Amino acid sequence: MPVKLEIQDLSKYVIILTGATDGIGKEMARILAKSNPKRLILPARNIEKGNKLLEYIKSSNGNANNVEIWEMDLADLQSVKNFANKFIKEVGELHILINNAGIVVQNQIIKTKDNLELQFQVNHLAQFLLTLLLLDTIKKSVSAELPGKIALTSSEANQFGEIDFDNLNLEKGNYWNPIKSYGNTKLMKVIVAKELGRLVQNDNITTYSLHPGMISTNINHMNNRYTTYLVNLLAMVFGITAEQGAINTLYPVFSLENKETGKYYNEGIEKEPNKVANDQEVAKKLWDVSEKILKDHGMI
Repeated sequence: MPVKLEIQDLSKYVIILTGATDGIGKEMARILAKSNPKRLILPARNIEKGNKLLEYIKSSNGNANNVEIWEMDLADLQSVKNFANKFIKEVGELHILINNAGIVVQNQIIKTKDNLELQFQVNHLAQFLLTLLLLDTIKKSVSAELPGKIALTSSEANQFGEIDFDNLNLEKGNYWNPIKSYGNTKLMKVIVAKELGRLVQNDNITTYSLHPGMISTNINHMNNRYTTYLVNLLAMVFGITAEQGAINTLYPVFSLENKETGKYYNEGIEKEPNKVANDQEVAKKLWDVSEKILKDHGMI
């Protein structure tokens, strides 16, 4: 039975939601905007799409009060740093960070301007950077009465992911499984949510990793039309709506029942992720390696 969402008034909360211009992110933005946030900031690589999102929210909710589109490109680490610096300077408080953006690349290796593999950067590293840069701001903003939340949209694809520290950027080439590299990055999100939850457990912040369900979205837009058609056909036959996917993703974050930090949720229900996510050594190494890459790029 699908979970149902009831969000309390969010008028005291400043929220950042990435990946809001398409798919479940678009529906999450609409739902959050309807709950009267103090400020809801939606980073967008394409400002035109961001403005269309604002119009969608206005037409759906009657207004888009306190909703803002800010420019940020996860495929450009400097863009992420610029966004974070601007946010800290101009807003200075943050209570909820939802790292929802994601991309699937199949049977090809695409490098970003930072010379990193696109999925590794967009799905993991850039949002890891965003979280690191904003973490002190979150810590200063939250309290026992106004707790913080950091959520990372993952996928059940994490179950067949692996962490190969010699192939994070597909240095050894792509995998025979066309979505293996995607699964790897989604496993990274589960690991980061778990490790971050451990690190901030005494800071009034709860972390989550979340699988929304199978949905036909624009996440496959980098792939050939035949692959995209097949994935979308499967999603139409076996999947759920983008709205239900958004509800599945937001439900654990706002449910009063979910008190534990670092947990993984499948369509709103707590579930065990890939067993690699419970390996503390792997988690620490992924954190340290990710930080080193960011330091080598001058980001932290």
